[in-house]
Amino acid sequence: MTTIYPFSAVLGMADMRLALLLNAVSPAIGGVLVRGEKGTAKSTAVRALAALLPPVRRVAGCRFGCDPAEPDPACPDGPHPADATAEIRPARLVELPVGAAEDRVVGALDLEKALGEGVRAFEPGLLAAAHRGVLYVDEVNLLHDHLVDLLLDAAAMGRSHVEREGVSVSHAARFLLVGTMNPEEGELRPQLLDRFGLTVEVGASRDPEIRVEVVRRRLAADADPVGFAARWADADAEIAGQVAAARRRLPGVRLPDAALRQIAEVCAAFDVDGMRADIVTARTALAHAAWHGRDRVTIDDVRVAARLALPHRRRRDPFDTPGLDEKRLDEALQRAQDAHPDDPDDDGPDDRGPDGGGPAGGGGPNGDGGPNGGTPSGGGPQGGDGDGAEQGEPGSAGHPAARDGAGPDGRTDGPDGADGWPQRQPGDPGDDGQQRPADDPGGDGQHVRTPDGRQSAAGDDGPTRGGESQPVAVPRGGLKARVLTAPGLGDGVPGRRSRARTGRGRTTGARVPVGRVGALHLPATIRAAAPYQAARGRLAGPLRLRRDDVREAVREGREGNLVLFVVDASGSMGARQRMSTVKDAVLALLTDAYQRRDKVAVIAFRGAGARTLLPATSSVLAASTRLAELPTGGRTPLAEGLLAAADLLRVERLRDPKRRPLVLIVTDGRATAGTRPLDRAAAAAAVLAATGAPCVVVDCESGPVRLNLATRLATQLNAPRTPLEALTHPRDHALPVAA
Repeated sequence: MTTIYPFSAVLGMADMRLALLLNAVSPAIGGVLVRGEKGTAKSTAVRALAALLPPVRRVAGCRFGCDPAEPDPACPDGPHPADATAEIRPARLVELPVGAAEDRVVGALDLEKALGEGVRAFEPGLLAAAHRGVLYVDEVNLLHDHLVDLLLDAAAMGRSHVEREGVSVSHAARFLLVGTMNPEEGELRPQLLDRFGLTVEVGASRDPEIRVEVVRRRLAADADPVGFAARWADADAEIAGQVAAARRRLPGVRLPDAALRQIAEVCAAFDVDGMRADIVTARTALAHAAWHGRDRVTIDDVRVAARLALPHRRRRDPFDTPGLDEKRLDEALQRAQDAHPDDPDDDGPDDRGPDGGGPAGGGGPNGDGGPNGGTPSGGGPQGGDGDGAEQGEPGSAGHPAARDGAGPDGRTDGPDGADGWPQRQPGDPGDDGQQRPADDPGGDGQHVRTPDGRQSAAGDDGPTRGGESQPVAVPRGGLKARVLTAPGLGDGVPGRRSRARTGRGRTTGARVPVGRVGALHLPATIRAAAPYQAARGRLAGPLRLRRDDVREAVREGREGNLVLFVVDASGSMGARQRMSTVKDAVLALLTDAYQRRDKVAVIAFRGAGARTLLPATSSVLAASTRLAELPTGGRTPLAEGLLAAADLLRVERLRDPKRRPLVLIVTDGRATAGTRPLDRAAAAAAVLAATGAPCVVVDCESGPVRLNLATRLATQLNAPRTPLEALTHPRDHALPVAA
């Protein structure tokens, strides 16, 4: 049996620990989304949480975990008698793999019995297994959207419904939902983000002392897992006791009108959509008060709840980053207090934990330096790590990222690092002799949005994670990209761009299933079985089916593609503010890629070579950030850009073979770097064309004198050419890519 790393041994991450424990106290909050870079022990903390939950009493033999005191009247294994035998088992932690099929998540029907015998035979899925426990989804942002919808619907309603071919099954599915994700690999849609109750950000510590302690504890746990767990057993038992006590206390906690007004004022101040934010904040404040042993919600409970419940609900588009201005939060709370200064329900701020030992929410997850406040002996930093370094809270004064200026990808240099891509300086001519004004750091007048949502000129520093300015380029309002699609019919992952055979969409035919049956094609199944009914002895009654009669539906829907942007960043592109127009068009295309659930990658070429600014990812925000940092200048190494695109496609085909690429080459077609640049570019175009990836050449040439070199490149690639100004349009207009 694998020994779980102790929850109390996890170092730092007070917000994450608190959010997990508050959901353990009140699962009605709606779950936790943990966002953070790789190797920050997100998974370790979540797996340790289940061991802290109280054990579960269930009806013996019930596959759906019915509570003997309140059995589910619609349980597929029921009805259960009042004197049913009960058994006690630990709360389960159920992990949902990213590649899980819908049948594995919600359960599967035995189609032969259902159709042939009229028997509702149901095989429970992961939602049933997670009932009254924890459902953990690692890399939830990589899960297909329709599966995320299923999870969140079940978490909100407390039930899972399976409707297939006229057979209906419903069972209880109440669980604590926890998702973890690395934002660099892509974001969840705002609609899905809103469905998670709380969200927290975590980041790795740069403090050597903390990292030393993390490694020391990890090595100790690896060397003697049982002994290490035993040293933290008392601390874990104390937290488990606090969770159980808080659950018992929760129904008696009051939510005064003053606290309700504070919640409403805060949610209105941050302009969140709908009422879910208010409800989740109220539930979180109640759980926080119960956790701290209070019988009523105070302003401190509201403040902590708002910090956890509101940041991810401020996103309006893919270029917004989650975050919360705590100064605005304090101002909103103060306004609520000032509006009702004599409210008898308002006790004012409560800065003490249940024992008066420090601010609520500080120190350990109980805010009072309790079992998480130190080592088992009570001294020294507490910590441990299951999959990487641990850290303090991002954004706090002590967070190491605020001291070293490291960006989200760990870089400490800007776009002018030691990789041959120096930032172009005033007076540095490109191959067209154009110079960039000293007051235009981006060289194109491009406006960007900083992570707090404000817009500023390119290069204007704003508050960002780690203390380093990370501007985000944003498209001009109203600019919309024309729809680009890959030719033919693919077999890729579900999305909203190109035609493909998928598990969802309109039915176009039937086929003999291979492995587990997908969507049943009932007419084709009946037609396959009908000629054999007499031979099978059927004179009356249900249709007699065999496994080889079953046919599954072939459906055509839409797939997501890999949209690869190959952008010319040479001096000729920086002339006459051309790059500003290019960025506007690319940003509109990025927005379109986000809406259509594509992956994106960005390659830029300038000077003497090409550079992959962003490997294939679902994070449109990351692509926008790289685009905002993109310098221009130097000669045009067109051949190197095309070869870099071919190399990236080769790697991605091995990594994700079902996802079809779509290559957008944004250039004026010039080639000025190296010897015989046009001949080398033609040879590179042949290499890229040999990959079979559909391409579009976006012609950026402007002015009265035209060389039509982009048209020549399009011919070499056997690809359509479209003018830059035709790439965006106020209305959608399909622009298919030629094979």
